Amino acid sequence: MFYNGYDKMSTILKIFTFPASFIIICLGILTILGGHITPGGGFQGGAMIASGVILCIVVYGLEHSPIQLSHNLISIIESIGALGYIIMGLVGLFTTGFFLYNVGADFYHLIPNTIYMIFKYPDVTNAGIVPYLNIFVGLKVFVGLSAVVIAFFQFERHEKSEE
Repeated sequence: MFYNGYDKMSTILKIFTFPASFIIICLGILTILGGHITPGGGFQGGAMIASGVILCIVVYGLEHSPIQLSHNLISIIESIGALGYIIMGLVGLFTTGFFLYNVGADFYHLIPNTIYMIFKYPDVTNAGIVPYLNIFVGLKVFVGLSAVVIAFFQFERHEKSEE
């Protein structure tokens, strides 16, 4: 067994970290979902969610973190984010000829009514596909930043096990 410096973290820090991470993750989700009407959006919210996960990994260590992200889960979330973004872009491309055309707002009345009603929701702040794009970008950013830190911690663990 190799030396685990995370066992040396203070008890107060370990007690504080998980609730703080949960609050940070919730604020990140709120930033993503309200990004079309407030400052922020997918990138900022995804970075906030990733920071909550990273905080747990730094304090508890990779093996003992209360938030565990497996390789398969990371791959699935990243694929959903990428495919969703591309599909939203292709909907606009196939219906109007413009990639990422905002089919839910349809400012230029280029969309058939059946497709327009799928993405339009009855709200005075209707932003069309922008909230969906924020969600997909948030997923990509969350997984990308989290995966980098997880890879660094796995590399550190591999280095210490070889010694």
